[in-house]
Amino acid sequence: MKKNTSSLRLLRYPTGLKMIVFFIYSFCYANGAIAQSTVTPIDLSADTNRVIEIIGANSLRQISLTNGTVLTTLAGQARVKQGDTFLSGDSIILDKQLGIAEIFGHVHINDADTVNTYADYLRYMGNEQKAYLKNQVKLTDGKAVLTTNELEYDIKTGIATYHNGGKVVNEKTVLTSHDAIYYSDTKDVFFQQDVKLKDPKYNMRADSLRYNTAFKTAYFIAPTHIVSDNGNIDTREGNYNLETGEAVFFDETTFRDSTHFMSGKKLAFDEKTNTIQVEGNGKLVDSVNNVMVLGNQILIDKKNNTFLATRKPVMIIYRNNDSTYITADTLFSGKRLNTDTTATKALSKDSLAPTISNIDLKKNNTDSISFFIGYHHVKIYNDSLQAVCDSMHYTSADSTFRLFNHPVCWNGNTQLTGDTMVLYTENQQAKRMYIYNNAMVVNRTNQGFFNQMAGKTINGYFIGGQLDYIRTKGAPAESIFYPQDEDSAYIGMNRSKSDVIDIMFVNKEINKIKFINEVSGTLYPIKKIPADKKELVNFSWLIARRPLNKMQIFE
Repeated sequence: MKKNTSSLRLLRYPTGLKMIVFFIYSFCYANGAIAQSTVTPIDLSADTNRVIEIIGANSLRQISLTNGTVLTTLAGQARVKQGDTFLSGDSIILDKQLGIAEIFGHVHINDADTVNTYADYLRYMGNEQKAYLKNQVKLTDGKAVLTTNELEYDIKTGIATYHNGGKVVNEKTVLTSHDAIYYSDTKDVFFQQDVKLKDPKYNMRADSLRYNTAFKTAYFIAPTHIVSDNGNIDTREGNYNLETGEAVFFDETTFRDSTHFMSGKKLAFDEKTNTIQVEGNGKLVDSVNNVMVLGNQILIDKKNNTFLATRKPVMIIYRNNDSTYITADTLFSGKRLNTDTTATKALSKDSLAPTISNIDLKKNNTDSISFFIGYHHVKIYNDSLQAVCDSMHYTSADSTFRLFNHPVCWNGNTQLTGDTMVLYTENQQAKRMYIYNNAMVVNRTNQGFFNQMAGKTINGYFIGGQLDYIRTKGAPAESIFYPQDEDSAYIGMNRSKSDVIDIMFVNKEINKIKFINEVSGTLYPIKKIPADKKELVNFSWLIARRPLNKMQIFE
């Protein structure tokens, strides 16, 4: 037989294909010679899972290079496998000795029927079970599709990586980034650098983001900005299930919409119920009602526009550069629907049952009225007035406080008590107070005397936030008053009864007292006041319960 001196055996190839194969083989020869100088051949026959096996092709050839390398070429529907991994393409060049396969055209990797990868070109390193894919690369796990131009896929670990931009599509959710790492076993993708998530409901931007394609959940591991029809969220840590609409955020997350701002150490969202839970240094700002709520737990129902605040909550009502601070064990806000077009407001100045005036709600163009409720250990602080009680109801429509269960109110040196109080305010200042049952007024003088007045009801009126006039009615009304002479010296104690008692104030002190109908009383000299006559029934000076400044509200 005649000896073949050529380094390539190009037998029975069509003329055009000869030139193509010659070019490919020459390229492989050069690379093979380099590989021979740096890589020690490994015998793969001992481990069948590491052997690249030929399944089939339309044509198969074997080529021997001058350096001893033997290449196998497969053309036309070329298919090989290694363990449970199947590789196919238009053509394959296989170096069994080094365990390397290069695949050209319509590349497809099927990894144990769980992950399918496609590309125009693949260089497969069988020893490491690593695939390097280029041009129109697509990887799918049945849940999502990853596309990029260059991809490194470690089949042994199921980890795929791209570094020059790529995209993951999970049904209607699209994620793009500069870098990404995909884990096939957990269906997680870690995105880095210029991460963007687009969904019919949300748009997210972040530097880093983890996304699970199976559960359709985004995990936030870096500063992230989320935009949706419901509002905007800024967070650093948390997770968001894009399918269920349930989310939990940590690390001082903030939420904003057209009328509200919320922040806290933890925010939990449920889009099905349209509720939000804020925990740890929680803050809620309602710009419509000019209300701020602070607390360690705040539950917000956006659908019904309500909130429930617990764990040392504080509500701040602010208007016209003035603020009222309210705290209780529990604070609740809701909306009361207007079934009528008018509301009522008490305006009478001196009657037991106040007359009623209609307020046209159509002028406000609203179909509901906001109200706030405080349960247990209520404290209220304003620069001009302070109060405590067991429970409270506030209506924003008429700026009215209703205080229940032994309320106490202070204005300057005057204390007011009773079973129930109704306090009307205007521009955050007291305008009028109505006290029902067991009503009492105590005014402490600068010398330590206690002027007192008690009856069934009390009507009090304020000017500039300070008491100006009080009317007490009872059966009868009683009073203890320390009159003064022209030199402001106290002349004694007047203890009297009457159907109606009026008190007028000047500079926060009682200036004049007036008795109406069935008047009786005794004036005791200042040095001969009986000890048992100095106090009316149920007298108590409750200054220890008074909030002296707004900081005490937060204690």
